[in-house]
Amino acid sequence: MAAGPPDGIVEGMQSTDAMQSKPVDIRAMVLFLAVAFLAAGALGALQPVTGIPGEVIQLTQFGPALGVGLAAVLWPGRVREVLGGSGPGSRGKGVLLLVTAPLIIAMGVGAYAALTGDVRSTRPGAPFLLIAVAQLIGAGGEEIGWRCFLQPLLRTRCGPLAASVAVGVVWGVWHVQVFAQHPLYAGAFMMGAVSMSVVMGWALEGARASRLPLAAGFHALINLGMLLFMDEESGAVLPMVLFGASCLAAAGLWTWMSVGRPRTAEAAPAKIPPIMDDVR
Repeated sequence: MAAGPPDGIVEGMQSTDAMQSKPVDIRAMVLFLAVAFLAAGALGALQPVTGIPGEVIQLTQFGPALGVGLAAVLWPGRVREVLGGSGPGSRGKGVLLLVTAPLIIAMGVGAYAALTGDVRSTRPGAPFLLIAVAQLIGAGGEEIGWRCFLQPLLRTRCGPLAASVAVGVVWGVWHVQVFAQHPLYAGAFMMGAVSMSVVMGWALEGARASRLPLAAGFHALINLGMLLFMDEESGAVLPMVLFGASCLAAAGLWTWMSVGRPRTAEAAPAKIPPIMDDVR
């Protein structure tokens, strides 16, 4: 067998490649965020013209997908790599993630019922099956950007919790319309967005091909639960505060479970391509 280059040379080559690759990811992230925000605003303005009811689907949800699409035009190989995932896969968390969504809604609804003696419920104007399918599609339009593109790029620079919090903050701010509501409503929404991002961050750690369907499924279940039981579009403060608190409790439990487990991957690290040591 032919001898390979010395370890020092290999590390130097990897380091050089990593340094050259950094600007690519930075530019990709900046472009993605700019398009995600601007396209969402344009699509939101277009929604009334289309006549599509907001309870069925929000066109703004496709802003992140357009951001990823434009990045893919400029850096096709890198975007394909990020979306496909790298490193060892992970199984066993997907079902738990999907179960967490209705549990969050149930905690919020139960707390509201305990405090007020009433259960908020809304009957959609459109057929529920149509809404469910549309919500799943819309959630996929968001999550291909947030959890399948931005999260993996940030994950190569910081830990899963920090990356999840960062994505959650951006994701929450992206819902700019909530800041026209009561400050408590907006604050609770931001708490919920960051907490849900943490839940998905832990659950999708190591996930590859299943990342998009799992993230979209969790997101869609949350949206459906809020539509049916939280009536979040009304601007009512208490349901949103209870929803945010439920998300925070779920994020705390996921963090406790994830941090408390033995990290076998760290004990025997898998060989990861140089580009994932420091992303392009």
